Amino acid sequence: MHLAEIVAVSKDVAETPARSEKIALLAGLLSRLDPDEAAVGVSYLTGAPTQAKLGVGYATVYGVDAKPADSAGLQLTEVDQVLEEISQTRGSGSKARRERLLTDLFSRATREEQHFLRGMMLRNLRQGALEGVMTEAVAVALGVDPKRVRRSAMLEGDLVTVAARVLVEGAESLATSALAVFTPLQPMLAKTASGAGEAISELGEAVVEQKLDGLRIQVHRLNEKVVVYSRSLRDITNELPGVVARALTFSATSFILDGEGLLLGSDGIPVAFQDTMSRPGDGGASPIDGFYFDILHLDGEDLVDAPLRERRSALQDLLPPPSRVASIVTDAPEVADRFFTETVSAGFEGVVVKDLEQTYEAGRRGSGWLKVKPAHTLDLVILAAEWGSGRREGWLSNLHLGAVDPDGGFVMLGKTFKGLTDQMLEWQTAEFLSVEDHRSGHTVYLKPRIVYEIAFDGVQRSTRYPGGVALRFARVKSFRDDKGPADADTIETVRTYLR
Repeated sequence: MHLAEIVAVSKDVAETPARSEKIALLAGLLSRLDPDEAAVGVSYLTGAPTQAKLGVGYATVYGVDAKPADSAGLQLTEVDQVLEEISQTRGSGSKARRERLLTDLFSRATREEQHFLRGMMLRNLRQGALEGVMTEAVAVALGVDPKRVRRSAMLEGDLVTVAARVLVEGAESLATSALAVFTPLQPMLAKTASGAGEAISELGEAVVEQKLDGLRIQVHRLNEKVVVYSRSLRDITNELPGVVARALTFSATSFILDGEGLLLGSDGIPVAFQDTMSRPGDGGASPIDGFYFDILHLDGEDLVDAPLRERRSALQDLLPPPSRVASIVTDAPEVADRFFTETVSAGFEGVVVKDLEQTYEAGRRGSGWLKVKPAHTLDLVILAAEWGSGRREGWLSNLHLGAVDPDGGFVMLGKTFKGLTDQMLEWQTAEFLSVEDHRSGHTVYLKPRIVYEIAFDGVQRSTRYPGGVALRFARVKSFRDDKGPADADTIETVRTYLR
């Protein structure tokens, strides 16, 4: 298959907002892949090369000055072979050799193919082929229930591997997937609810547990061997000696635990997220420890298909209370709300409300897990915006957010493109251009006229921005047509949210 076919489908997927159309486009292409192209095709359509590390960064990839080819001729496997050679290039003169290989590859690619390759190689290709969409596309291509593909990807921890195999061997190979210690599973995620009591009203009797703002970890043990995986399934065992040491004290031969790596202060309260993240590998007096809320395997028995009620019982039997995330079980909304208030007051991020009958849906944002966090908002000035890509091409999208500096001017706090509807994008593009000050590259800088209400999860210290702080998970809530820049929140107000 020619690379141009992948590029064309990627572009079509990015431009269509309909999930069903995305799935149909992807499934149609997947069904045309030859056996030796399956792994490459699936990987590229999910926006990543098959190689774990290429050894080239933004400057190298965008520094290639190669005239685009007039016509498409690159084969999919040919591109993969070149990228494999780049990834294996080592030693003296390796940088120059990688650049030569890239230049030769790009000189044989059309302009559209060059654009695709750059985004794919840097893993920032925004095309809308997220894992959930790709899972359903693989199922459609095979003519099977998406649940079967999703389960295999869950057990093997890698949709690309599963998809590539079944496209070659057929749907019957899905039955070979099995849970294995030291093969990490994709973590189950939670949807958002506006209140703990509201979540209880929706779920009925449920677990309400503290939400820890740490490093999501999955701990596997078999006999005296322990391996710790990150949320992205990366092996981080050597970075967390405290977690490993604690796991070896638990009375079991084998297990898979799901939880958070966290650093506690001397008062027993979790430290700020970025402080936890800066301490992996620290062998000092307070190394990161593990706190667990789920168990997926215990002494030869797989528990992913067991309801949370049973998994919770197994977890309580295995772990002492200090190693478990604090929680209650209730069917009373007022009790859940009170636990939430107490949890937040104690310095935790919020709570997660979990259906006691929910099985473990790895890699999915299941409706049986609902996270509740305090709602924070600030009124901030829009300092600039960047032109969008993919289906947002032609619209000003990524917003530069600023707080008022009492000494004059504005202090940038970060960027966001979250929370913007198509209607909002269309409106703000016209509005922003009417107050444009100047441009630099793909960024349009604005006169400080427009104020947005921005929701966020917290504030962290940052050396990236001049104010020394940045917003966490910022998203647009609304346009404040009733406020001018002088009415926006100050940098001092922003700093009060630091823990």
